[in-house]
This record gives sequence, structure tokens and C-alpha cells, in this order.
Amino acid sequence: MDFQTSAKTQDYVTRIKAFMAEHVFPVEQEIIAENHRLNPGGDWTQWQVPEAIKALKEKAKAQGLWNLFLPDETLGQGLSCLEYAPIAEETGKVIFAPEIFNCNAPDTGNMEVLYHFGSDHQKEKWLTPLLAGEIRSVFGMTEPDVASSDATNMEARIEADGEELVINGKKWWTTGLGHPDAKIAIFMGLSNPENDKHNQHAMVLVPLDTPGVEIKRMLTASQDFDAPYGHGEMHFTDVRVPKENLIMGMGKGFAIAQGRLGPGRIHHCMRAIGAAERCLELMIKRGMERVAFGKPIIKLGGNLERIAQARMAIDQARLLTLNAAWKIDNLGVKQAMTEISAIKFVVPNMLQMVSDMAIQMHGGAGVSDDFPLSTFSAMARMLRLADGPDEVHMGMVSRLELKKYR
Repeated sequence: MDFQTSAKTQDYVTRIKAFMAEHVFPVEQEIIAENHRLNPGGDWTQWQVPEAIKALKEKAKAQGLWNLFLPDETLGQGLSCLEYAPIAEETGKVIFAPEIFNCNAPDTGNMEVLYHFGSDHQKEKWLTPLLAGEIRSVFGMTEPDVASSDATNMEARIEADGEELVINGKKWWTTGLGHPDAKIAIFMGLSNPENDKHNQHAMVLVPLDTPGVEIKRMLTASQDFDAPYGHGEMHFTDVRVPKENLIMGMGKGFAIAQGRLGPGRIHHCMRAIGAAERCLELMIKRGMERVAFGKPIIKLGGNLERIAQARMAIDQARLLTLNAAWKIDNLGVKQAMTEISAIKFVVPNMLQMVSDMAIQMHGGAGVSDDFPLSTFSAMARMLRLADGPDEVHMGMVSRLELKKYR
């Protein structure tokens, strides 16, 4: 295994760092404040994207810092999972930065689905505008009426009717559903109940303006609507789309999901590691600058030990994630299942610990919008549920470990 950063990756990391330092960090607080002003409540039909975000996206595109996640030299930058990982870490240091480079979830995962499994027609109609940043997409998987930690519980249905597919069901925690540019959903539902449990589901492309698609509401996460992205609940009632919107085939949903979630979890985890590095940086600066009881607060209350804990935990998490990325690139997703599940447990828990330490070091300022710490803390807590809760990933690791002894 070789985790040495390639010259190509180092060039992109250097350019991303320079772009962030010049264009993103100086306006971070202004953009967050403008976003709050534009989007004060839960009425997603009125949500707007700050003009500064749009301008930054155009600058990034002009500099070739665009679609960095896609391993295709024509459509993306031709970076492998391992090569993209350090770039994702840099973008994770500001909550809205991934969107600036068109590397934000869930669009990255959806673009990868279309890239790897979509038909030529699907690519032309949906992948092309997604790669151009002209539209956004959502992924409908989690359901409100079943325990979605077991994805085989899915009740939403996809049924063939002549040259059409008929879709019925409910989805929620559909990230990005409130965004004004959201146009298309990848909907996963039960299509072949007679098959074994991992060949019962399909994925289909559903334009959000299709009759029968109803956005019910945006959910709050830690009392925040996460505008202008949102996490929505939507209902599908006798929704009809042409069969050409089916991705790969009936019963292929889990096979597609397996290919989608591996690289996506690398991206999530590396962004979270970037967030943890930002927390540690802010914690050290705060601890050295502030004085209490006659000493810099970094020397009080076990804070030096917390700095050491954070440094070691971040580095351990990064190495584990790079190991998973290397295995995906060299052995394939199926041979990296232990590592993919391991990072999905380890990294969000690490970020939760480090962000909590940083908040404590900042006192009251730590829970305000003056710093990104409470946002990172909330993100960490939600990541322990998103893409499967901690318990599911630990269960996967233990099952694969026990198989070695059969």
C-alpha cells in the first residue's frame, strides 16, 4: 500500500488551498450571514442561493477546480478515489465549500451512479447538466414508516405497466430537496418482491415536477432547516415515468447502491477529517491567545492532553480512510467492505469528539455562528446516522471478521 500523494493530487491540493485562502475563508462569515438572511424559515419554495456562492462556483470552474471527484479525464479530472481524498479533506474545512467545486453530496453519488450505470440517454439528459452545475439532484432511499437502518425493509414500490413505471411510496431525509436547482430524484424502491432480498429493488430517475410527486415539508436537523439545501419528505402517488428512466434494470438497486456508497463514504469521511483539522486549528489558536487565571487557557484543565488526543485521533482516522480508498481503487468495493464500514463509524465519532473539545475551549463563542464549531458538531452527529447508523457498520465489520474463522 502506498498513500504517497501523487504529483497530480498535490497540484490540485495546492490550488484548492490557495483558492480557499483567497476566495472562501475571507467571506465565510458573510456568506453564512447572507444565507440566514435570504432563508429565514422552512418555506423551501422561497429559498435562494447567495450570489456569492454562484460567483465562487464560476471562479472555481474557470480555474479547472471542478468535478474533481469523477475518475474520468474528459468529464472530470481523472482522479482515483485515493487521489481525490486529500482534496475532499481541504473542501471539508468550510461547510459550503464542496458545492463551490461541484463536489457536494448527494450530487457526487448520483453523478457516479449515472456515470457507471446510466444509459447514454440518461447521461445526456441528466448527467451532463449535473456536471455543468446547472441543476441539482436528490436520492430517495430512507422511508418514514419503516426502520430504514435495514434497507431491505423498503416499502415504496416500482411496478411496470406497459412502457411506463408506476411509483408509489414515501421518502424522507432526502438531502438537497429544498434547493431551488433540484430537478431530478433517483428513487429506490421494491420492484421484484419474489427475488432474494438483495435483488428485490430498483432505482429509477424521477423528475421532481412529475405529476404525483409531492414535497410535503423540510425537516429540521438540530433545529436547523439547512437552507437552501434542506432534508425533505416527499410522497409519490401513482407517479408514472417512461421505462427508459430505469437505471440498469429491475432488481439491480442494491448492486448500484453498493457501487455508489463506497466512494461516497470516502468523500464524506475525508470532508469530516478536514472539518476536524479546522476544529483543532481553531482550538489551538484560541487556547494560545486567551488567558484565564494568569495562564493561556491551553495550559489549563487538561487542554494540552486534549490537543494531543485530537492530533492522534485525526491522524488515525485519516490513515484508516486512505487505506479504504486504496482498497477501493486496487481491489474493488467488495474487497473493501470492512474498511468502508470502519471509517463510517470511526470518522464521525472522531469529529464529534474533536468538535466538542474545540467548543469547550471556545466557551460561549463555540456554540455561536461566529465559529463553525457547532455546525461541525451537528454534522458529526448526523453523519453517525446518515448512510446507516453506527450499529449497522459495526455489525458489518463484526460479520466480516467472524467469516474469517468459519
